[in-house]
Amino acid sequence: MSVLVLTLAVSAACCLGLGFVLQQNAAERAPLGDFLSPRLLLDLVRVPRWLAGMGLMVVGMVLGAIALGGGELTLVEPLLATNLLFALALSRLQTRQPLGRRGWVGLALLAGGVSAFILAGEPRGGSAVTDPVRHWLIVGAMLGLALALTACAGRFRLTWGPTLLALAAGLLYGVQDALTRVSGRRFSAGGMAEVLTGWQPYAVVVLGVTGLVLVQSAFETAPLRRSLPALTAAQPLAGIACGVGFLGDRLRTDAPALAWETGGLAGVVTGIVLLGLHPAMPQGTGDSGPERALQRG
Repeated sequence: MSVLVLTLAVSAACCLGLGFVLQQNAAERAPLGDFLSPRLLLDLVRVPRWLAGMGLMVVGMVLGAIALGGGELTLVEPLLATNLLFALALSRLQTRQPLGRRGWVGLALLAGGVSAFILAGEPRGGSAVTDPVRHWLIVGAMLGLALALTACAGRFRLTWGPTLLALAAGLLYGVQDALTRVSGRRFSAGGMAEVLTGWQPYAVVVLGVTGLVLVQSAFETAPLRRSLPALTAAQPLAGIACGVGFLGDRLRTDAPALAWETGGLAGVVTGIVLLGLHPAMPQGTGDSGPERALQRG
């Protein structure tokens, strides 16, 4: 494992985690009439706290993209999942809640799961799959599932909606990371001209904007604990599926390694859920209910 890739990925996770908390602090006060609408971004762009959160998120995405340029997706994605640790750290400062047994167990499971997956799987690069059918099957399955989750979220807006939206956004971000990796390879092969002649960079922008609308809609309708765990769990799983599925990433496949890899991913998801449900996570202080839907600005 490259020390530079490790440093970049963890730094990206730090920026993302802190940025998510600041964004949710602002988004929870947005009018519910903006739910799943690009107009939500226009309302939030006037809020300094949200802009600060977005700035951190952009820095995190840039650092993550650089890390993806130097490391495999199956290595970088689990490290990015540690953003929840940094989100919890900032939330603890805001809520002054102690970490407690649940927090320590969640932290150990998340950190231990990431370590177990990386050490057991030994992620390494390989030859990318050239069959376009396989690309589209995997990407199409991710996008189709994200679309279905978004449709369901619209029906259960104030109950399961935020969690479903966060899952959908996590899938989109996982695919976005994979396509960012593809764009990086194209840049290495032929420079910017090679990048701009492919569809991947444009898809990265579309997925990024769409994911942003989904995430902010989830943030505005429920506390962070209802959305961030789902987002944090779905993104690495989708990214790893793309990495192994068509980017040529390779993991050890002997029985002991597969057992540790599976256990590691299970630990990551369990740790994410425990940390996401921790009392330190903001429970929301903004107005809620039908009256918020009538507010504008």
